Amino acid sequence: MEYTQLGRTGLKVSRIVLGTMNFGPRTDEADSHAIMDAALDAGVNFFDTANVYGWGENKGRTEEIIGSWLARGGGRREKVVLATKVFGNMGPDGADWPNHDRLSAVNIRRAVDASLQRLRTDHIDLYQFHHVDRTTPWDEIWQAIDVLVQQGKIVYAGSSNHAGWHIAQANEAARRRGSYGLVSEQCLYNLAERRAEMEVVPAAEAYGLGVIPWSPLQGGLLGGVIRKEREGGGAAGRSSEALANTKVREQVQAYEDLLDKHGLEPGEVALAWLLTRPGVTGPIVGPRTGEQLSSALRAVELKLPEELLTELDGIFPGPGPSPEAFAW
Repeated sequence: MEYTQLGRTGLKVSRIVLGTMNFGPRTDEADSHAIMDAALDAGVNFFDTANVYGWGENKGRTEEIIGSWLARGGGRREKVVLATKVFGNMGPDGADWPNHDRLSAVNIRRAVDASLQRLRTDHIDLYQFHHVDRTTPWDEIWQAIDVLVQQGKIVYAGSSNHAGWHIAQANEAARRRGSYGLVSEQCLYNLAERRAEMEVVPAAEAYGLGVIPWSPLQGGLLGGVIRKEREGGGAAGRSSEALANTKVREQVQAYEDLLDKHGLEPGEVALAWLLTRPGVTGPIVGPRTGEQLSSALRAVELKLPEELLTELDGIFPGPGPSPEAFAW
């Protein structure tokens, strides 16, 4: 496994991030534990979750599964960089109660204590804002975070699904307070969805945030979906909807044909491509099985030649930097 520092921090994290969103809804507790064991054995030390994972009536279930795994001991907690998120409504009895969502100081305080209890740990290494809260001022958010840092309940704060100007606004507010500010941004970013390159990635680089791409396979679109169709597997969810677009299907077909020529697996190349991108800490992979984890791990060792990178840019061109992407 390769490691890198998370943004401007001194924290070293694996270049593959273990996403846990499937733990509970799609992968049972025993299999989830087995995947986490395998990831840790392979050197993956960066685990990502969120308080709402489990969804619906089972919100919080994913954190509970991770907590039961950490409670097995064996140095698990000491080896893992643990990240979770706050924003979604976690009201009692599954109801959307006021003040049980977003980023008010009240909810942040309540939510972190609940996550710590479910995770069975005394601290969270990276506490992330799952979405932008347009109703709470950054001074209030940073006041709450500073208290949690002083209490030892969290170490770093990060963002998710924030625009470039939100990152700038957040870290300028933190600077005025003498707070450390955001150290990471978790965003939608992959070969087929490169709009983050216009402003989000440059803002993250300018402010010293590590970029953590989610959905690195664009919902399976970059994982050999057309090949699977031919083999009778079929496309599902976002992949099926996307392939209904003729241009998208042509791009994906060209992508798969190119990688067939090089004898490479599409999903592994999609992950390896992200690892070549400036500012990227590591993509989040959400394996449902051990084999899916093994495939993601192989991507770290895959070195893409410049010729192939150029060909990939030809199939999935980036938008270019801002403002050149939309101005002269």
